Amino acid sequence: MATTAPVHPVDEVPPVRQLAVFGLQHVLAMYAGAVAVPLIVGSAMKLSAADLAYLITADLLVCGIATLVQCVGFWRFGVRLPIMQGCTFAAVSPMVLIGTTGGGLPAIYGSVIVAGLAIALLAPVFGKLLRFFPPLVTGTVILIIGVSLLPVAGNWAAGGQGAKGFGEPKNLALAGFVLLVVLGVQRFAPAFLSRIAVLIGIAVGLAVAVPFGFTDFGGVGDADWLGISTPFHFGTPTFHASAIASMLVVALVTMTETTGDLIAVGEMTDRRVEPRTLADGLRADGLSTVLGGVFNTFPYTAYAQNVGLVGMTRVRSRWVVAAAGGILVLLGLLPKLGAVVAAIPAPVLGGAGLVMFGTVAASGLKTLAQVDFKGNDNLTVVAVSVAVGMLPVGVPTIYAQFPDWFQTVMNSGISAGCLTAIVLNLLFNHLPGKAGSPAKAAGPDEASVTA
Repeated sequence: MATTAPVHPVDEVPPVRQLAVFGLQHVLAMYAGAVAVPLIVGSAMKLSAADLAYLITADLLVCGIATLVQCVGFWRFGVRLPIMQGCTFAAVSPMVLIGTTGGGLPAIYGSVIVAGLAIALLAPVFGKLLRFFPPLVTGTVILIIGVSLLPVAGNWAAGGQGAKGFGEPKNLALAGFVLLVVLGVQRFAPAFLSRIAVLIGIAVGLAVAVPFGFTDFGGVGDADWLGISTPFHFGTPTFHASAIASMLVVALVTMTETTGDLIAVGEMTDRRVEPRTLADGLRADGLSTVLGGVFNTFPYTAYAQNVGLVGMTRVRSRWVVAAAGGILVLLGLLPKLGAVVAAIPAPVLGGAGLVMFGTVAASGLKTLAQVDFKGNDNLTVVAVSVAVGMLPVGVPTIYAQFPDWFQTVMNSGISAGCLTAIVLNLLFNHLPGKAGSPAKAAGPDEASVTA
């Protein structure tokens, strides 16, 4: 009898019921971040409520399409790993500046389309840079990703940044309750339920939140049943050199962040990212960003919060995240469903986020455990990289007096820490040693660089 080759966990297709439940869990983990970018940009441009709603549904639709391209893949597009796609926060400040200084949404979309094309063209170049990401660098970057996301969870737990009752004890109590539910389910529930601990925590938290007045579903009745985003709804894109230049800087930042996220997921799923697959993943980012410019939304990147969910649940199937992409497409086409999800209060998401984002940071520590720290300067590489990555997280205005392009790069703790780790690894581990010092023996992380 012929034996069939074992299927890698990444390629396993769970039963439909599990696909739907696990997929919904991924959607809830990233929904708040996904809708935040169009809300911030649209509000800064003083768009009407109808236009804001249009931006959100367009964003959800393209989020879903982008996720499907990344997970399922076709030809040389898509990393084919469990990666969720969403609008990047790195583009928020440049887009607000472009939109409010005379260019409007058409100028934003023109620059987004050019940036997407640039990402697709530069993807093979970035793929060849993978050799500069040994465990010393990847572990440090994954640690920075997780730690830099924790303030997001903290803001959610306190009620959501800018909320009227921000920091009230009842908000933190609800977030703490959700955290306890997630931990309890993961520790004591059967295997299947422990894998959807975040979903159960959010559901229980929502059930508690409604009678205590944390949220209401009034917006659901006002939402339309059907909404379809048409190309160039806000006008034909215009192309301004200054707008394009700032968005190209954003493109480099998002490519760096996506590289870190793809490597992190590769580590968690035991399918290491190779130069070719990294290029395929970045090329999918470029395609999604072009689609964003055409369908009235913004640049796209991998979402780190869902990386944490993969690590926490140990559900490695890319088809689960593809199912999440399908749910996002439905939410983009059916605004009423989107309004139901939007009613989940921020503290509920905050309680779940603390576990997910902490899991990303812990995964970075796990990768760093492979690194030899004896008789070398690797500890300095990690220490300085984490410090530089945390600066804009702890002091958001630290680079306020610097040029816009510099702020775009360095205000992202992930890109700042990643660039620092790469440079310091080259400085300490690849340049000739100090005069009179013995030659360094290449550790396992260095061997992977020079391989």
